[in-house]
Amino acid sequence: MKLYYCETSNPRKACAVAKHLGSPVEYVRVDLQSGAHKQPGYLAINPNGKVPTLVDGDFRLWESNAIMCYLAAKAGSDLWPGDERQIDIIRWFNWDTAHFSRHASTFVFQNVIKPTFGLGEPDPSAVAEATEFFIHFAGVLNGHLEGRDYLVGDALSVADFAVASTLPSADRAGLPLAGFPEIRRWHEALEALPAWRDPFPKNLAKSA
Repeated sequence: MKLYYCETSNPRKACAVAKHLGSPVEYVRVDLQSGAHKQPGYLAINPNGKVPTLVDGDFRLWESNAIMCYLAAKAGSDLWPGDERQIDIIRWFNWDTAHFSRHASTFVFQNVIKPTFGLGEPDPSAVAEATEFFIHFAGVLNGHLEGRDYLVGDALSVADFAVASTLPSADRAGLPLAGFPEIRRWHEALEALPAWRDPFPKNLAKSA
């Protein structure tokens, strides 16, 4: 299997799960700054021109949440459990995409991605709009985590990896998390996992 990635929030999820499971993947770094994700060779693999992408023989899979589930299923891991918990995980996937990470990503883009890629100054109006939404949905997550170690059931799952995807950038991005101690507690526990704390391969020679 080949896992195409870069060091951003969505590929982080897929790389973290692959590392946590010890999945037999070959990591291929996609250089976004050079525009490698828009070149014909990569677009033939993922026509969206996004990362991550997983290639397993003739099977090609994009979207980080789907890749996490595929890797867990292939490994026979309970990160993607084979029971009704799947429905709850899908709920958190959808909630995160529509609400939590959607607005957290505005902070990441404005305060981290823009400076990194030379895309101009942060837009204060975009950050202000995202702040109102983020605080609301962070409150939902914080309330759900009260008395819980994990989002779904009593064990780590791909839902935790998904919803936490922007939190490693929280300080640099300026995410307003001061009033949400349960989120911080939950993410600190994830940070204790080597695969989450340090998900990306080192000294990678091969790039797309």
